[in-house]
Amino acid sequence: MMPQKPQQGKFSVGLVQMSSTNQVAENMTSAENLIRDAASRGAEMVLTPEMTTLLELDRSALLSKIYSQDDDPSLPVFQALASELNIWLVIGSMAIKQGGKIANRCFVISPMGKIVTHYDKIHMFDVDLPGGEQYRESRSYEAGSQAVVAETPWGNMGLSICYDLRFPYLYRKLAQTGASMISVPAAFTAVTGRAHWHVLLRARAIENGAYVFAPAQTRSHMSAKGNARETFGHSLFVDPWGDIIDDGGVDVGVTVAEIDLSLVERARSRIPSLNHDQTIIS
Repeated sequence: MMPQKPQQGKFSVGLVQMSSTNQVAENMTSAENLIRDAASRGAEMVLTPEMTTLLELDRSALLSKIYSQDDDPSLPVFQALASELNIWLVIGSMAIKQGGKIANRCFVISPMGKIVTHYDKIHMFDVDLPGGEQYRESRSYEAGSQAVVAETPWGNMGLSICYDLRFPYLYRKLAQTGASMISVPAAFTAVTGRAHWHVLLRARAIENGAYVFAPAQTRSHMSAKGNARETFGHSLFVDPWGDIIDDGGVDVGVTVAEIDLSLVERARSRIPSLNHDQTIIS
């Protein structure tokens, strides 16, 4: 499949870095303040991290605090905020109830306050880490199955969430169907983040000649049962050549950068690898 020609344009993007808790009201207040901060600094598109509204490790507690998409009280707040601030707002993800199961869902909201598309995280993080940390996302979440590219006034943006980052074929699919930008909202663990966060984000940018926007969770998060999880932070902007534009460090806050989509076409013309896929017979 031949990649579509990327659109060109300059605009400002804000990445929101949070330390979400297991209390929705606290997280909504934090998210709204940080989104407003990004918009006040000129961001025309603002992205928040994975699990913006609730980071709860205990499944029963999580199910008791979330809603179906139609009933979730947080979404209308975000829609109104996008409209008030006249921004494109990408809520990195929220836990959405679907019967007895849960979707880890990203929402793209236009300046008109309309949800233009959503994406459900495809790859589940099931792993045992050194030091005894264990994660089994598949116990609580139902995996998505559809790659999603969102249309914006500046160019097309491919959507992904956290652990998706480790699966290059998803990003190639997104780039080859027209994405010149890729979002990677995350709650990367501190252990895996130190080892792999920067290099994987740079690799996905280089492989696809695309901008990467990666808003992150940071620091410690407690569950209803008192279990703690440490996330890595370091929200990143990476350009299509693989250079890091800015790094949000480990503090809660906002990072804003100017994006020039003409660099996408420049990178892809220098190394046109998206056109060079081969069929390999095993």
